[in-house]
Amino acid sequence: MKNPKLQIMLHGAGIASSNVIVDYPGVTINKVNKVENKNYLFVDLTISKLAKPGTVTIRLSNGKNISFQLKPRRKGNGTEYAQGVRSEDFMYLIMPDRFANGDYNNDRVPGMRDQTFSRDSIEYRHGGDLRGVMDHLDYLKDLGVTTVWLTPVFENDMKRRTEHGYAITNHYKVDPRLGDNETYKTLGDELHKRGMKLIQDAVYNHMGLFNFLQEDPPMKDWVHQWPKFTRPNYKDQTLFDPYVSAVDKRLQTDGWFDNVMPDLNQRNPYVANFLIQNAIWCVEEFGLDGWRIDTYIYCDLEFMNRCNQALLDEYPNITMFGECWVTGTANQAYFARNNLNTKFKSNLIGVKDFQWLFDGIYSAIKNGNNDRVYEVLSNDFLYQDPMNNVIFLDNHDITRFYSEIGEDVDKLKMGIGWLLTERGIPQLYYGTEVLMTGIKNPDSWVRQDFPGGWKEDTKNKFTAQGRSDKENEVFNWTKTIANFRRNSSALKTGSLMQYAPQNGTYTYFRYNNLQTIMIVINTSTEEKALDTKRFMERTNGFTKAKNIVTSASADLSTGWKIPAKTIWILELVK
Repeated sequence: MKNPKLQIMLHGAGIASSNVIVDYPGVTINKVNKVENKNYLFVDLTISKLAKPGTVTIRLSNGKNISFQLKPRRKGNGTEYAQGVRSEDFMYLIMPDRFANGDYNNDRVPGMRDQTFSRDSIEYRHGGDLRGVMDHLDYLKDLGVTTVWLTPVFENDMKRRTEHGYAITNHYKVDPRLGDNETYKTLGDELHKRGMKLIQDAVYNHMGLFNFLQEDPPMKDWVHQWPKFTRPNYKDQTLFDPYVSAVDKRLQTDGWFDNVMPDLNQRNPYVANFLIQNAIWCVEEFGLDGWRIDTYIYCDLEFMNRCNQALLDEYPNITMFGECWVTGTANQAYFARNNLNTKFKSNLIGVKDFQWLFDGIYSAIKNGNNDRVYEVLSNDFLYQDPMNNVIFLDNHDITRFYSEIGEDVDKLKMGIGWLLTERGIPQLYYGTEVLMTGIKNPDSWVRQDFPGGWKEDTKNKFTAQGRSDKENEVFNWTKTIANFRRNSSALKTGSLMQYAPQNGTYTYFRYNNLQTIMIVINTSTEEKALDTKRFMERTNGFTKAKNIVTSASADLSTGWKIPAKTIWILELVK
């Protein structure tokens, strides 16, 4: 690796009393660190460029040996993987336990704390796994998906609610109910064979209560300590408020999300090294292309800059986007590369764009108020590159979009069309394309099984035959736009020009020197007239507009009638 430094954590009863010897060509000990807990040693190594792959043995004076593998670099050295996710991509979010069961032998794993398994309960495990995801990669590619983002796949050996993956108990082991490390590697390889990418969900803020690092912590401040269980105050403003009190800021960064999710102290240098080295190892081991970072606004931001930079140093093309669930574009921009005049400058490449959804799309599609989308996009001057923001209609934490809009297919098609033509990186939540529903009360209702992912399912919505007419209508709508987008330079990387909403309609253009796409949206419940002469700045030189879904053409020299609850995606032709 470019960084030759490595810190090895040794854990064993009374191990701190042992001397440490490493006799391996190209590997030298710089320092052996003893900490509060006598069951730990942290050994600082330098791996020279002359070191060869092989088994490195650490000999202890107590007579015991510990070995680890010094592995060769993955094929491609970061060019065939670690590609990053960008506006050219179309990302699909999957919760593996709820997507498809490809291996029925791992539904229950003896010895694990959570032995629940019943598809009749929304809070038990349902048996979906990595093999099930692999079984449906061709379905995703056919849909137009280029990138798969999975909720965390590492071991969650907790007593309950282990389906979501956000309480990690072993950072180096894939949860055996999802598969194993080799299966995860194979998934990455299978995606890359198809020209697709893999995004890993990183959880730096907290870990599971039954992680050995909590059960026998190296030092007391491995996690944030409180006299009694204390949650965050959920005030992102404390991280940039010039008038903030220290007590409020500490609550935001150091509070525990849950009493079963200890909050990691990233200001502790050993914790920071552990998390950063694990991130680099994951990219190299599994061929990851990028990161989604959970609960970004609760992490120590100086640490996050270090972690992000460590990944970029090794993999210059990799990208990271953070979950920055805040209110207000300025608040959201603070956590990304931005144009703000602030003391702290984030190096996070992009954020999940909650403002685009909650403040913009919800207002437009639910209430017919297009002005809010216009205003949200007008604030893009706050970002260095808003094209790196991830836009979405729903995810595993919020009510499914189809339910949010009253199960109105026309509104759903508007939302999907908007998603696939706006600036940024579009992300679709699994099953949106086949009308999956669910209201967040509790969150498990939005994490139901994809019909057809289990052999006992009576309907298989992975196939056209298993879908209803309405489901096929939305599936084909999504597929048509997504696959057009794959070959559209304007939609993938082109500039954006928006026109102020008028008369219930909103019009914007994606364009470059090769192509111009005109998007017209009528969010009202009535047909609306549109004067095309208003858009001469962008339409000059073109004569017709061809609908990319229906192939129908419209003359640019005449006025148009836009049906209610309709989006037109039009390629301009001369």
